Amino acid sequence: MTAKALVVLSGGQDSTTCLYWAIREFGAENVSSVTFDYGQRHRIELDCVRELSALTGIENRVLPIDTFAAIGGDALTDSKIAVCGEVTEKTGLPNTFVAGRNVIFLSYAAAFAYQRGIDNIVTGVAQTDYSGYPDCREETIKALEKTLNLGMDSEFKIHTPLMHLSKRETVELADKLGAMPAMAMTHTCYNGQRPPCGACPSCELRARGFAEAGIEDPLLTAS
Repeated sequence: MTAKALVVLSGGQDSTTCLYWAIREFGAENVSSVTFDYGQRHRIELDCVRELSALTGIENRVLPIDTFAAIGGDALTDSKIAVCGEVTEKTGLPNTFVAGRNVIFLSYAAAFAYQRGIDNIVTGVAQTDYSGYPDCREETIKALEKTLNLGMDSEFKIHTPLMHLSKRETVELADKLGAMPAMAMTHTCYNGQRPPCGACPSCELRARGFAEAGIEDPLLTAS
């Protein structure tokens, strides 16, 4: 049986790199992607996904799950909360942390994959260059993989190609995979700006990765 893969695609730098990784590993004809409309304040993410899907020819499905916006309490779903790179006193995490997001995303992705006979799920989480989000840790992903397999009596494999890579190494991987043209279509800025603001934690991390890799960011050239 041909192995198939489902990529959780946000329209950002990391998930786009993972999309190209999946194409290399499984073949474009065996790859599809899923995107979550979770009430994020920056709708540009969904525009980026459409552009990436058109560029790569990879089928994409957008699933609506707006519960995070209803819960609120974070800067990525509540436009009244300003993005802050500092940790909050209440949680010890940046206010851009959406509690439970990756756990929910991967659970829905697994349910989507289950119905389509897909055993491989690819996500761009990384515990090396991240903002302290606990749902990006390898321990979390391994535990979730086991839970999903038990709960669905399946044999899912959650692939995390970027888990132990720095942002520089992620940029180098994207370059090696031929993903640079797609990088011009991605969105990273926490403030939802295009061209990117260059000042938020996400922009700073992306800029540092490209600088350390010695590669010009196509997003800045295209903007």
